[in-house]
Formats: sequence, C-alpha cells, structure tokens
Amino acid sequence: MITAQMPTYALYDVAFESGEGVYLKATDGRRFIDFGSGIAVVALGHAHPRLVQALTEQAGKLWHVSNLYHIPVQERLAQRLVDNTFADCVFFCNSGAEAVEAGLKIMRRYHQENGRPDRYRVVTCTNSFHGRTLTTVAASRNEKHMQGFAPMPDGFDQVPLGNLNELRAAITDRTAGIIVEPVQGEGGIHVAGDGYLRALRDAADEFGVLLMFDEVQTGVGRTGKLFAYEWSGVEPDVMSVAKGLGGGFPVGACLANEKAGGAMAPGSHGSTFGGNPLAMSVADAVIDELLKPGFLDHVDKMAGYLRGKLEDAVAAHPKVLKEVRGKGLLMGVECHVTNSDVVNGLFDRNVLVVPAGGNVVRFIPPLIVEESHIDEVVAALNEVCAGMEAD
Repeated sequence: MITAQMPTYALYDVAFESGEGVYLKATDGRRFIDFGSGIAVVALGHAHPRLVQALTEQAGKLWHVSNLYHIPVQERLAQRLVDNTFADCVFFCNSGAEAVEAGLKIMRRYHQENGRPDRYRVVTCTNSFHGRTLTTVAASRNEKHMQGFAPMPDGFDQVPLGNLNELRAAITDRTAGIIVEPVQGEGGIHVAGDGYLRALRDAADEFGVLLMFDEVQTGVGRTGKLFAYEWSGVEPDVMSVAKGLGGGFPVGACLANEKAGGAMAPGSHGSTFGGNPLAMSVADAVIDELLKPGFLDHVDKMAGYLRGKLEDAVAAHPKVLKEVRGKGLLMGVECHVTNSDVVNGLFDRNVLVVPAGGNVVRFIPPLIVEESHIDEVVAALNEVCAGMEAD
C-alpha cells in the first residue's frame, strides 16, 4: 500500500526537530553533526540568528505580491549579485533545476533573437547533474535518473569532462551553448580544472556559442570564493545558482551578462513564487554574511584543514578509502568499499554525510565549520574504517 508521501525517497530512520550551527537534534534526542548541510544548502548552519531575524521581520510585513510589481528587496539583491559577479542581470526562481532551465532557455533565446533559431543544442559533460526536471535530466543523461521517463527531450550532446578534443568536435552549427559544473557534485566530486574552463571560454568565443556554469552546488562561498568560477578567472555568459543562496530557504537565481540576458523580454520567462519578499530577505542576509571581511578566508582555511584531515584518513586506511578530491568545502572521498556502507557507518555515529556518484562520500559542512568539528567527523570516519578493516 502506498504511503501518503509519494515514495520517491529512501529515508533514513531519523527525524530532526531543531538545529544550531553545525548540529541537529533528532526527535528521539540524538545529536548529529551535519556535514551534509542539506546537500550544500545550509551554508550558514542551522538557525543562524541573522537569517532567523531577516525571515521573521519580513514574515511580519509581507509574504507575496507577484512579479507584476516592484519588489524592492528583490531589486536590492539583484544589484548586489551584479555588483559582485560577472553578471549584468538576474532572474530569481525557487530551485536549482529552475535556475538551470532558465539558463537553457536564455541560450536558445539568444540565438533566436540573433537570427539563428536552428542553434538550439547544448553540449554537456559526463557525470554531470543539472536537476530533476525532464529537460535537466536529459542534459545530465544519468541512466538511473532517466529510467521510466522516456523519451527524453532532444537538444543535448554529451562529452567526457576534461576532453577538449571531443568537446570541440561536438560543437556544430546547431550548437547554442556549453554547460559545465566547475566541480561536479552529484556526479562524484570531479573538478573542472582552471585550464579546462579557460579552454571552454575560448571555444565558446571561437564558435559563437554561450558558456554557462552550473554553480548550484559550488556557488555562494562553497569553494572559498563567492562563486567557484572566480578561481579560474573565467567569466561565463550565464550561471545557475541555488542551494546555499537561501541558507535553507528555497531560492534560485539565473545570472547572465548583458549579451545573453539582453535576449530576454517581458513574457519570455517568469515565476509565480520566484523572488518573493521572504526568499529575497533571507538571501540578502546570506550575502551580508558572506561578504563580511574574513568570512571567505575562513572557508578557504577550513577547506585546507578538511582536505588534510581526509587525506590523513585515506593514508591510514588504504584498504577502505581510495582518494580525496574536491574544492573548498565541497570534498569527496572515493572508497574501495561501498560508499553507502561508509555513509551508514557515520550515521550510526551521529554524523551526517552525503553519497555521490563514483562510489564517493561527500563532506560538505556549513561554511561556519571550525577545526574542532572537522576533527570530530574525521575521528568518526577513522572509527568506521577501522571497524571495516577488522571485519
């Protein structure tokens, strides 16, 4: 018999009632340390006082008015994102998948407005993850996610991440753009190198296509910069953002430069709830915190500490753990054993982490994490590995 909740998730046997910082309290009294961050969402930790204040103050004034009218806090946040990124304009929505969809529409619309409606195809990379809508599933081309939903929407050509020859060969006179994650999250924490991103920019310019970065998981401070593209010095034409932008409140955004965003016009895209005053107030507070002096430096410092501790664990348990990879506080450990066994072992020790493709365990703590928290989690990881070695 089906449950009231549609059975789309394999749930862990726990429910949480409250949280503070990097910790969560379960309804049965257990205290967990959260190194999953709701899958890179809870950027500032649980119940951050600045976010609680922003949400409650706005909730007492106004929740929703529709994008038919000016929303001052939305205009303020858009300007702040423009001022601190490559972008010239921003479209607000509710999720990462919506932000990617908006970007894909922008890439097609750009060529339509420039007299080339036949340029509609987008080059994507293997092991990518761009969302769960039909279009974003088609873009990612993960067999598991496509199962049961055929036929997939057309318009995507996939090449191996990092292979420039295959990417260039895939660009034809029907190509509208290229989309890539600076660090693949769901696909197994594969880092697109700075040189590769620069080569993508060069190819996009050479062939007259748009370059889109999917920073849904890497953005909003996760790698130690406001957005991961800043490490490479490469600027995209379009960028999708979500997850950490709301610190736990649902919000997404699609950023674009004038060339790409200028193709959009009234009626070309929209969202009922996107950019509502509640979401914008919280996201504005998140940006306040991230732009404070020293905040991103702290993220970068903790990222180095986390990598070092994880590498020590790999060296200590080479039969269980294989390799550390990632960028910033988006770290993955590839396992020799089944990654779910490591995730479950940590769960039994009240540590939350997240599995990823390629038999990887993701460590993606809130950006406010401290060395003591990392020590706590890696100690538990070492216990799990030692137990597996003893079996």
